[in-house]
Amino acid sequence: MARAKISLIGGGQIGGVLAQLCALRELGDVVLFDIVEGLPQGKMLDIAEVARVDGFDVDLKGTNSYADIAGSDIVIVTAGLPRKPGMSRDDLLGVNAKIMSQVSEGIKEFAPDAFVIIISNPLDAMVTLCQKVTGFPAERVNVNGIPVMEQLVRKYGNEAKAQEVMTAMVERTKMAGGEVVKLLGNGSAFYSPASSAIGMAEAILRDQKRVLPVCALLTGEFGVDNYYVGVPCILGAAGIEGILEFDLDNEEQAMFDNSVAAVKGLIDELPTILPDLADVLKG
Repeated sequence: MARAKISLIGGGQIGGVLAQLCALRELGDVVLFDIVEGLPQGKMLDIAEVARVDGFDVDLKGTNSYADIAGSDIVIVTAGLPRKPGMSRDDLLGVNAKIMSQVSEGIKEFAPDAFVIIISNPLDAMVTLCQKVTGFPAERVNVNGIPVMEQLVRKYGNEAKAQEVMTAMVERTKMAGGEVVKLLGNGSAFYSPASSAIGMAEAILRDQKRVLPVCALLTGEFGVDNYYVGVPCILGAAGIEGILEFDLDNEEQAMFDNSVAAVKGLIDELPTILPDLADVLKG
């Protein structure tokens, strides 16, 4: 049986961690692409030199040519600028949309049968753009709020206390990415998004039917139609194999609606940023 092929677009911090994790888990042969000559080649040589120590057996290749991603089963895109202190993910829309447009054309030409996982920010807009440019089925293009109240009530034995903890957890989670950016000073998180993407890739390649939070195209679920939004999904060999709907309380619904409105606002900006793709984006 032929080994899977995983191509990573973007040789920065996340790309390097992704390549190492793919090798360690032996998910398949790995190609690391970047436009900077020498960068992906050097990182892949570095990883290859620890194969005997860590005991993995996969082929590793660094490249500056999209042609080398041909035949990929999975493409993970990390290309784009990271956040800097004081920036929101949405601030990256203008520059990263242009990068994602070029990347998507490369994927469309050389890896037309691949599943695509996006890490680049702002996430929902980048996934939408990639799917529109490639024309891939929605279940093959996705990225990396499932309720935990029941577990918290069991832990604390008191719903009021559980709600207090839940509120604190929500706020901590919302601000964690910005906190990492501030602490690093130059760059953003890379270990956590890489691990999330690898979990998704593994679920697809090994048909795990795993429930994960995924940015999926909604077609009526949660009252949203034709927008990519983060929701719990079942991931397996066919990509997104199901979207799990659940009831939201009033506060959760308000937060969800605000999130969807923000996504719509970003999507509405894309034709202005990429006028040559205006017709594609409206399709």
